[in-house]
Amino acid sequence: MGNDANQQSVLDKQSVLKKLRESEALFVLLSACTKEPYVNCDQETFDDEIWMYTDLEEAKSAAKQLLEQKIPVGVVRVEKSNLLMFYTSLYTMGVNAILVHEKEAQCRIQLTDFVKRKDPSEQPEGKTWVENPELHLTSLYYMQELRRHQKPEMTPRLLELQEEIGADFSKGRYIAALSQEEKGIPLVKLKNDETFQPLFTDILEFQRFNRSKKFRPVMVEAAKVAQILPAEAKGIVLNPLGVNLVLNVKRTAPGQQAAAPQPMSVEKQVEAAMREAELAMQQSASAEPDSLTEEK
Repeated sequence: MGNDANQQSVLDKQSVLKKLRESEALFVLLSACTKEPYVNCDQETFDDEIWMYTDLEEAKSAAKQLLEQKIPVGVVRVEKSNLLMFYTSLYTMGVNAILVHEKEAQCRIQLTDFVKRKDPSEQPEGKTWVENPELHLTSLYYMQELRRHQKPEMTPRLLELQEEIGADFSKGRYIAALSQEEKGIPLVKLKNDETFQPLFTDILEFQRFNRSKKFRPVMVEAAKVAQILPAEAKGIVLNPLGVNLVLNVKRTAPGQQAAAPQPMSVEKQVEAAMREAELAMQQSASAEPDSLTEEK
């Protein structure tokens, strides 16, 4: 999997761009800790990147190597019909690059070099853009690190990421779910039987939760989150079908300054999701990949 510069130069950029656009299928490493593409920060370029492969067996080999490092990942097949939506979704995750692997060579492609999107500020009148790429990305790194350990400890790196999550959350606006037929707010019950209010960083994450079309999206500013929290909710669960990050929220009355939500203790996070990570660690990296549907 190495990052050798000589290997990376072997792949022609234009050829790689063509394959990213026209391949019948490509393969992505999916983190078992977040149910999202595995994200890596390159130590030399500082790109926040995902890893894609043109060959299934090469992707399986890479997944096996990461599994040996106690980084639980699987391989997901992205069909041609879903490639554009997949690339576009990387913007909402804060990912800026794709490291393409082929025959033990690599080529790093900047997302903006081949996927153009509308400027979020150019929205129709009355429409509000809801997207939190910085928070989404920090949450992915936090959960990838936290959940891969069977006996996790609060390290300086995790503390740093916790502080970033609190700071990023305070600057955003989010999507809450309301029932289509009633005024109720849906709650999510975690494995410890405590209930939390789901909150979403963007419309794609809301759509993953709302596949049955039972809910409608409502935009809420970060400062208002604590005021709409139902009495029976212990806090927030951010993107429950994705990163599934549990956040403590201190309730406030209207007009009061809201404190930034913080990730729950390591023990609580582990209770909420460790079973999934343990199962992933037990799975063979040689298993056939699932297809990535358009809802992903």
